[in-house]
Amino acid sequence: MQVLRCFPNQQISNVSLTVSLGRGGEACIYTVPTDAGLVAKVYHKPTPAQARKLEVMLAHPPDNPTASLGHISIAWPIELLRSSDPSREVIGFLMPRIQGMRPIIDFYNPRTRRQQCPLFNYQYLIRTARNLASAFFALHDRGYCVGDVNESNILVSDMALVTIVDTDSFQVKDPENGIIYRCHVGKAEFTPPELHNKTFAQCDRNFSHDLFGLAVLIFQLLMEGTHPFSGIYQGAGEPPPYEGRIVAGHFTYSQKRSVPYVPTPIAPRWDILPPGLQELFIRCFEDGHNNPQIRPNAQTWLTALADAENSLISCTVNPQHRYSNHLDKCPWCERTLRLGGRDPFPSLKAIANKEHLQPRVPKKKRQTQVPRTPQPTSPFTNTNYRSSVFTQKIPYYKPQKKQNVYPVVFCLLGLVGALGYLDLMVKFTNRPFLVENSYARQNLISLQQKKTHNNQNFADYYKQGHASYKVKDYQQAIENFTQAIQKDPKYAKAYVNRGNAHYNLKEYEAALADYTQAIGINPTETKAYVNRGNSRHMLAEYSSDPDKEYNLAIADYNNALRLNPKEVEAYIRRGVVRSQVAKYSGDSQNEYKKAIADFNQALGLNSSKAEAFFQRGLVRYQVAQYSSDFEQEYKQAIADFDQALNINPKLSKVYLKRGVVRYELAQYGGGKSSQYNKQAVDDLQKAAKISLEQEDMDNYQQALSSICVVVENKCDTFLQTTTNTSSKSN
Repeated sequence: MQVLRCFPNQQISNVSLTVSLGRGGEACIYTVPTDAGLVAKVYHKPTPAQARKLEVMLAHPPDNPTASLGHISIAWPIELLRSSDPSREVIGFLMPRIQGMRPIIDFYNPRTRRQQCPLFNYQYLIRTARNLASAFFALHDRGYCVGDVNESNILVSDMALVTIVDTDSFQVKDPENGIIYRCHVGKAEFTPPELHNKTFAQCDRNFSHDLFGLAVLIFQLLMEGTHPFSGIYQGAGEPPPYEGRIVAGHFTYSQKRSVPYVPTPIAPRWDILPPGLQELFIRCFEDGHNNPQIRPNAQTWLTALADAENSLISCTVNPQHRYSNHLDKCPWCERTLRLGGRDPFPSLKAIANKEHLQPRVPKKKRQTQVPRTPQPTSPFTNTNYRSSVFTQKIPYYKPQKKQNVYPVVFCLLGLVGALGYLDLMVKFTNRPFLVENSYARQNLISLQQKKTHNNQNFADYYKQGHASYKVKDYQQAIENFTQAIQKDPKYAKAYVNRGNAHYNLKEYEAALADYTQAIGINPTETKAYVNRGNSRHMLAEYSSDPDKEYNLAIADYNNALRLNPKEVEAYIRRGVVRSQVAKYSGDSQNEYKKAIADFNQALGLNSSKAEAFFQRGLVRYQVAQYSSDFEQEYKQAIADFDQALNINPKLSKVYLKRGVVRYELAQYGGGKSSQYNKQAVDDLQKAAKISLEQEDMDNYQQALSSICVVVENKCDTFLQTTTNTSSKSN
């Protein structure tokens, strides 16, 4: 499908949409071949009202509360798409591509949370609620109503970051003429009583309607997926559906009147919630039943959730059990007993032994298939983790200066501060949203070049492609290599080089296609096999069948090594993929051994490969999680990190990982704990400094958050120092 991409600076470019990510009743979602960070939503039957609504949204975007972290909290339209026919009607829009996140239900549902992210404890659930409230606050601050609040439109990352999607369904008011573009859909379980039995397309929404749905989601996050209106019916006849209960105001945990429901036996106790949160839920679901305007707004939820998070304490039996200090004993230990030993927040030891995956009641007559479940995540098992330092500064909430020292488990989650030990910054400023796009400028340059260089030959374009690639102008490199391929479509290396440029732009599907084309032309093109394996490795993260992608990647590396047994990169990358496979394999120890063997082979061929030492260190760290002699494995991992830094002392990621390993060693180091802690802080400070110099803000933020966990009394001083340094650098 050919469409016209309309840039903010009024420039227009043709775009071909071919790869579909999904199709719904209203629209189809496509990848954007020229920008892996975007997707296109194209309506099946576009209307003028949709076009005008999108124009209003583009002109008045909400602030992004996590902009400073490089995370998108609200997947807002950023460019219009028009048809390529003479009508030029608006048929859709471009929006950010959200990857690596799952629906919020996967986190508040205990079963899926244990399977997919077992270290996501109660503090992370509260942090998710806070981030959700901050996104609602940003939208309401600009006058937008979500309208269709439901669990499928809220995505959450393993670090408690939140993204609201399907934003074009929001209710939008045009500030110029007051016209309201309504939200035509809604889900009964999240719809307030005053909107039931009404046609959504015929009624205007207001903030109080959103706040009902927000409170339902927060309740489910904090009450193990329990809906506030669910319970065992005590009346006669069939129990009413959710909409009937909501309309009647039968809040199961009502404190002010009698309702014909009692909580289900598997629901958490009402008193696990801090009194401040209990009061807000009563205000929303009871007091707000007849007076919607008194429902707590997003700001109020932010303040209360911040207080609730600050009141958490750790269980002495299982540090993963975090609960409010108003309780005299751990409710999660008690809940574990009630659930027949099924711990809602399993310990590190239980996760290491895969106890959290075992069925509650063993079934004798048929085998229970163990779900494919990630192992405990850590800074070393997921290199795509975003920064975890959140700083939240809003008029109604002042974060405490003193930071708490949290247990080692948060380091294992990767960037411990994903919960935000420095609170998430919500800073609303009047800033321009639509700015001149660098891609548009490149496109204009490209058009000019086409006019002036039509007489160039294959070699000219090929050299220009290399020159552009060398200065990291990958988009221009793609343009040049494409011109070269048009001149000579049978030269395999041109496809390899264009694929490399696509890969660097994270356009992995396009890169995969180029490498496959190169192999079709020249089956002995070793680099094409290696790089295609790399693309498949990256695509596995977002695939519905990652095992298949991993196996195809390994097959590509095997083919490369068949052609050239001394291809060092193939050994390194195969080792990395095998270490990923090991996390989900029934024979993880054997897979880890294969990975280490690959890194050893690479180092035998070239002992100056810092990456091979680094990756071997990561695998040894993974092995330590399951080893009876974990201390020895930790030390071997540190030795590998030492070797990597001897080769290249500017690798911030190595300092970061070595620092976290040393911190973990300090927890078991006996008389050496103080020494390991000091070394950990030194490593993390070096990681932060180098990352800042290299403008690698991901590693920079990771290092800062890890320091806050390792040592409390240095956190404020270090943050102040690095912030000043950052300001000077900027």
